[in-house]
Amino acid sequence: MPQNHMSKAKGLQRWLVAAVTGGALLAGAVQAQAKPPECIAPAKPGGGYDLTCRLAANGLQEAKLIDEPMMVSYMPGGIGAVAYNHVTGVRDDDPNLIVAASTGAALNLALGKFGIKHKVDDVRWVGALGVDYGAVVVRKDAPWNNLDELMKALKKDPSSVVIGAGGTVGSQDWMKAALMAKADEVDPRKLRYVSFEGGGEALAALLGEHIQVFTGDLAELKPQLDSGEIRILAALSEERMGGPYADIPTAKEQGYDVEWPIWRGYYMGPDVSDEEYQAWADRLKALSETESFAKLREGRGLFPMAKFGEDFHQYVKDQVADFQQLSKEVGLTQ
Repeated sequence: MPQNHMSKAKGLQRWLVAAVTGGALLAGAVQAQAKPPECIAPAKPGGGYDLTCRLAANGLQEAKLIDEPMMVSYMPGGIGAVAYNHVTGVRDDDPNLIVAASTGAALNLALGKFGIKHKVDDVRWVGALGVDYGAVVVRKDAPWNNLDELMKALKKDPSSVVIGAGGTVGSQDWMKAALMAKADEVDPRKLRYVSFEGGGEALAALLGEHIQVFTGDLAELKPQLDSGEIRILAALSEERMGGPYADIPTAKEQGYDVEWPIWRGYYMGPDVSDEEYQAWADRLKALSETESFAKLREGRGLFPMAKFGEDFHQYVKDQVADFQQLSKEVGLTQ
């Protein structure tokens, strides 16, 4: 074959290869964009993070705010650290991915439990769809009729009252007790605290008279509240909740400036574009305003919370800073 014909043939071959490769890359890009939305639960199936992902997945689909069903995947490990590391290091710019988070994640970040290198600004906090609140609970026959009577007993002798909850020292439930103690100038390290595997075990221990006070969550207590087996001395909310909780006073209105909101929300990778980040914030906000979601949230035992986009990101940053200060004051960190 003449030289110029060979040259043309090679040129055509190169053009065909480039066209095929370019087409494949374009198809890959379209496929990546068309990937279904996903929520990672940083735990095993069945827990609070699973509930948080299902809240978004079911709610968004029912409200027709996503084009196809949201996939829920599980990434347990390091009380959330494995998922945090995955999103910051591997899927840092994935516009289809949100990760379930909670007040517990903010607390673990503050305590350095996600690793010293991980900070609150390593991800983009996109929104919260619901909240529960801490509660100070005793049996119906307890000697304390209100929070002030319990606090006076604690102040007189911190070791005379056995407090229990579903978490070790440094956990959310312990922090509720520590905050209550600190609000009345009692050293939290002097509290007599018993740790259980979960809130259910701690509540059973309260009813079985193995502990005297349970620092649990308001929503999980409704069955016992209805049965009259317990008395809730205080809700750790900024204001009284409605419905079956309307008669429960807050700690604040009883003179103890303590709040413990347990929000359920989501974060995204640090390199997600502003447009994609805002799109998710708007999507979650739109969901929170639907009647169908209000029923779904209530069915999950949560109260309304409306913080999205930069407003929510700043809220989590402030909360982590507060937890860092608190952890020093109660002797958890230096």
